Amino acid sequence: MSKNQVVVIGAGFAGLSAATHLAHQGYQVTLLEKNGTPGGRARKFEAEGFIFDMGPSWYWMPDVFDKYFAFFGKKTSDYYELIRLDPSYSVYFGENDRLDVPASLEELKEIFEEIEPGSKKQLELFLEQAAYKYQVGIQDFVYRPSKSMLEFTQVSLVKDLIKLDLFQSMSRHLRKYFKSPRILQLLEFPVLFLGQTAEKIPALYSLMNYADIKLGTWYPLGGMHEIIAAMVALAEEKGVKIIYDAEVDYIQTKQSEATAVVLKDNTRHELDILIGGADYHHIDRHLLPPNVSNYPEKYWNKRVMAPSSLIFYLGVDKKLKSLHHHNLFFDESLAEHADAIYTNPRWPEKPLFYVCAPSVTDPSVAPEGKENLFVLVPLAPDLKDDEETREKYYHMVMERLEKYINEPVRKHIIYKRSYAHADFSKDYHAFKGNAYGLANTLTQTAFLKPTLKNKNLNNLYYTGQLTVPGPGVPPSLISGEVVAKEVMKDFKLSTVTI
Repeated sequence: MSKNQVVVIGAGFAGLSAATHLAHQGYQVTLLEKNGTPGGRARKFEAEGFIFDMGPSWYWMPDVFDKYFAFFGKKTSDYYELIRLDPSYSVYFGENDRLDVPASLEELKEIFEEIEPGSKKQLELFLEQAAYKYQVGIQDFVYRPSKSMLEFTQVSLVKDLIKLDLFQSMSRHLRKYFKSPRILQLLEFPVLFLGQTAEKIPALYSLMNYADIKLGTWYPLGGMHEIIAAMVALAEEKGVKIIYDAEVDYIQTKQSEATAVVLKDNTRHELDILIGGADYHHIDRHLLPPNVSNYPEKYWNKRVMAPSSLIFYLGVDKKLKSLHHHNLFFDESLAEHADAIYTNPRWPEKPLFYVCAPSVTDPSVAPEGKENLFVLVPLAPDLKDDEETREKYYHMVMERLEKYINEPVRKHIIYKRSYAHADFSKDYHAFKGNAYGLANTLTQTAFLKPTLKNKNLNNLYYTGQLTVPGPGVPPSLISGEVVAKEVMKDFKLSTVTI
């Protein structure tokens, strides 16, 4: 079968990745983006001289980005300058109680040893097995399309599955090595990016600790959107046609194929192959005819979603003395906040929160002498979201921020914008207003995730944070590559050598 007209819906990390991989191989690719700028959740906006990244703010797993650009004969340094943050991030456990996590592993070992005697050696052992998980998980497993359990049944892989601790929780795994609540909280933090608590995330994901501690926390000067700018430049170099303000109204089908997408303005795009890089649920339940969708609504309602978020983008008319680039506020109970997200969904009584101050590292994202702040509160998806509630939580977290950094902030704010469930739904058609996609629980890992191929249409594929390999920026990059390879297998071009 030889067809080459590809339409990709959504210019986020996954959609750009899929489009670029296919264009590189000779496919004619049109990328349709609902919004006026690329990036999806990684868009940016400017106001009052401040440049705000709207979503992702952590640059972890630099090797994944390097591998992506290297595939096309490029380097990240061709597009943006990376600097390693030191400290990687700061954790506030309470008033006058802050731990700065150093970039140096040796320094971190000494901090661990001071907190819990013997933990220096335990950290070495923990990272040794985490390194193995990273090697197998990130270099192998995540590049599998996960269409069937058979992909994981080779003898070597079965042995790997045991060594990867898929059937043990992260919480239990960590407690084999450490007893200190402070160390445990520090090491459990990265799995929050995966959309569940450490009690329900497989210990496989200690690979996140390896990424954090060994590979480091980085920042692209100019902001995270510089990655998107680089990907757009590369995509256009490969011939991808990107159309903005192009919201899809519905997908036309005939027999067992998608034949065209029709936009809200009635523009029609014929296609041979369709890739959905927008919200999977939205495509499946709202853009397709009901008889060809992959899953019924009851399936989706049983999925465990990663959190949504309440975000404040703030411009401050002065420099702040105490904040580092990344700041985590763990001064309240993680268990209680997690209960409000996962067990008994509600607005949390005493929320934990995160503050990113990129202008501490990069003066270009704020006017001279001013500070750029990104304040985030993780929340359960599908909550009632109104301005009154947003404002209540704004003052709740800002009061604590001011207390811990010991200086006023609110009276110095000259720009403020909030963003939460309703915005995620409006801008991205995000299922239940989620921010991060599908939680990486054991029952939602690999072939147990929503499949990347439509079961009823032989030319429709899905990519992004609701399918394999999962949520996060590096997995989304990989997701685009994985789906592109599946397209190449199923729809080979006569001029393409696979």
